[in-house]
Amino acid sequence: MLQLPHISPLEHTAFVAAGLLTYVVVTRIRQQRRHPYAAMAWVLGIAAFPYLGLPLFLVFGTRKLIRPQTPAQPAPAGPWAHAAPIWATRLLASLGVAGARPQRSVRFAAEGPEALAQLRAVIAASRHTLDICTYVLGDDEVGAAVASALAERARAGVRVRLLVDSIGSLKSAHRHDAMLQAMGVRMRLFVPALGLPGRGRTNLRNHRKAVIADSTLLWAGGRNIANEYFIRAGDGPPWPDLSFVAEGPLAAQAQALFDGDWRIARGARRAPRLGYAERFARQEAAQADLAAQPPATHTPLHSDEPRTLRLAQWVASGPDFHEDVLHALVMSAAFHAERRLLLATPYFVPDEGLLEALVLAAKRGLNITLVLPARSNHRLADWARGRAVRTLVDAGVNVRLLPAMVHAKAVVVDDALALCGSANLDSRSLFINYEAMAAFYGPDEIEWLGQWIVQTAEQGERAASGTPNWLRDLAEGIVTTIGFQL
Repeated sequence: MLQLPHISPLEHTAFVAAGLLTYVVVTRIRQQRRHPYAAMAWVLGIAAFPYLGLPLFLVFGTRKLIRPQTPAQPAPAGPWAHAAPIWATRLLASLGVAGARPQRSVRFAAEGPEALAQLRAVIAASRHTLDICTYVLGDDEVGAAVASALAERARAGVRVRLLVDSIGSLKSAHRHDAMLQAMGVRMRLFVPALGLPGRGRTNLRNHRKAVIADSTLLWAGGRNIANEYFIRAGDGPPWPDLSFVAEGPLAAQAQALFDGDWRIARGARRAPRLGYAERFARQEAAQADLAAQPPATHTPLHSDEPRTLRLAQWVASGPDFHEDVLHALVMSAAFHAERRLLLATPYFVPDEGLLEALVLAAKRGLNITLVLPARSNHRLADWARGRAVRTLVDAGVNVRLLPAMVHAKAVVVDDALALCGSANLDSRSLFINYEAMAAFYGPDEIEWLGQWIVQTAEQGERAASGTPNWLRDLAEGIVTTIGFQL
């Protein structure tokens, strides 16, 4: 019969004290701010269940890899500086985000087939380098088609690097790996699930999505590389989602960020010495005419677009930034917006600060529309959002629930700013994951994204308020607390 080791009350008390001391030391030394409820949950968990709570904290507790040392970047200057809201550009500059630059062209895609055509066109356009970062590479038709396209470019002499998150790829059988490696594609899994547990990285997932060709073309958005994002989800149509192709310095900024992610995936024990803003600044200094000169290696993908100012910047957030950049930007948007705030996200589990900012914005008369799927592909996320959704409805927010799964992530602030990329409006995306969004300041991009959210919202039903029964209310509270931690 298996006998557990006997632990005296004094030894148990000492273990609890050691666990709490470990929490304090790790949190203070790494200067990691936490939501009060998160801190309380960890302390109570370690005190009540020390033999489980302490290992969980060591594995899941760390959410930042660097201390506050990123130097501020200069705010946009030049003839286009007036085109961006100063509150946004100054905030992002102070948080170490590379500055906004004019793009040669930007083109969005809301339909899956068009998005897939854009993706394949960017891959085919690469002549020297091709870098791909995705959370999921599916073992399906889309995954096979993209893998074949990558292999073809590698066979043609292009340096191809593929970065896939290890958790996102758990459902994949990696059927493409042998063929890709045989063709010379360099592949890395981002932080294997069982790797480096002592540094707390197991819980820090790379959710960024970008395909970069020759540092001049960027395909990005919310789509992973799998069937449900482009051609079909099960027996039904693909999930509504957003992606875009940008030609210009936005691609170079995404390239600088990818280089840091690639280094972390190699197993480097620290975040890159230079942030992506500094790496981009060095690239820009070496190629001072990047924004003014036409690409030398390929022809523009869509040269028939009107010549308007397409100011944009690559806004990243995650463990490789000490500050929670995207959370800070959305919070600031809620306070600075004067007319409208349009939001689309598949998962909505905000922290109390963001929820209160949205409630106050609604109470001061701001027109807020929030688009959500009535039922997402993650049932726990649907349970966790209940309290927040009812609070917003009571405050006058137009919350629309669509009958189908919606995977798009977008934010539009007045006619001044629009965001599109990988980040959901939940605590995992805003505080834990590696994420990236493009911030657009051009009128065409803002108008396009704004119309898409408004038209999509019209297809859904208004969310109701009401009071849930005590059992559901208790379950929602538990799920929300756990969801914030994990």
